[in-house]
Amino acid sequence: MTGRLRTRLARVRASVGITQLALQQIEDELTGEIGARELAQILRELHHEDHRQDGVFGSLAQLLTVAAQAAGRIEPDCDGDMSGPLHEAAALITENAGLQTHYATRALDPQGEFA
Repeated sequence: MTGRLRTRLARVRASVGITQLALQQIEDELTGEIGARELAQILRELHHEDHRQDGVFGSLAQLLTVAAQAAGRIEPDCDGDMSGPLHEAAALITENAGLQTHYATRALDPQGEFA
C-alpha cells in the first residue's frame, strides 16, 4: 500500500468517524421525551423530498454515484460492471430509504409536510 493510499484511507476513516459521532448525537437527541411532530421534523432532516441532495440520504447517494464514476474510470473496458451496482445502491438509497422515511414522517405528522 502506497503512502498516498494510506493517507486517503486515513482521511476517509476520520470522516466516517466524524459522521458516526454526528449520527450518535442525533440518536442521543431521540432518547429523551419527544413527540410525534418533533420526531417527524427530525426525520425530515434525513430526507428532503423537494431537494433530495440536501438530506443525509441524498449525500450518501451522491457519494456512491461518485464512487461509481471512479469505478468506471478504473475499469473502462468492463462496460460498467463495477459501477453498475454502485449506481443501483445510490438509487435504492434515495428511492427506498428516502421514500420509507418520508412515509414514516407522514404517519407521525401528516400535516407537518404542508406546514
